[in-house]
Amino acid sequence: MEPPAQSWWALAMRGVAAIIFGVLTLLLPGVTLAGLILLFGSYAIVEGIFNVIAAVRGRGEEPAWWALVAGLVSIAAGVVTFLRPGLTELALLYVIAVWAVVTGVLEIAAAIRLRRQSRSEVRLGLNGLLSIVFGVLTMVIPGGGALTIVWLIGGYAILFGGLLLGLSVRGWRDGKARRIPRIA
Repeated sequence: MEPPAQSWWALAMRGVAAIIFGVLTLLLPGVTLAGLILLFGSYAIVEGIFNVIAAVRGRGEEPAWWALVAGLVSIAAGVVTFLRPGLTELALLYVIAVWAVVTGVLEIAAAIRLRRQSRSEVRLGLNGLLSIVFGVLTMVIPGGGALTIVWLIGGYAILFGGLLLGLSVRGWRDGKARRIPRIA
């Protein structure tokens, strides 16, 4: 994965996509399961594509395998939702929960790896923790009803997107500071 200063725009796009997804989910609580599948599947694929791009463009000495795996997991979750639109609400819930937990673990691993390259690793680690908490809560209370699930997903997406936007701003500032020549 590129340090945040080099890929701030990709983080910003992921953050905006997450916030749009979350807001639409909260504004349309009566959304049908088919609509939720379309929204989630699209978001997961976009999220995955940006992670794969970040992994491929990584300029570090070691391959950014965690970003590649996270991207592939996200793309797979999106594809599964499109190939199986007749999934029950509970099955979709578990697909989303597993995706959130796996993505969270990989984001924490990335934060640990980036701790020497960036000051933004705490935000990335918080994103990972938030993803894990969301996934576990979603697995523990699956019978909470469709409206509760919609609110959980919407709130999670907005928080996740906000953290990604914060990380992208930090990366943008770090990159901008490196380009400005210092006068002695």
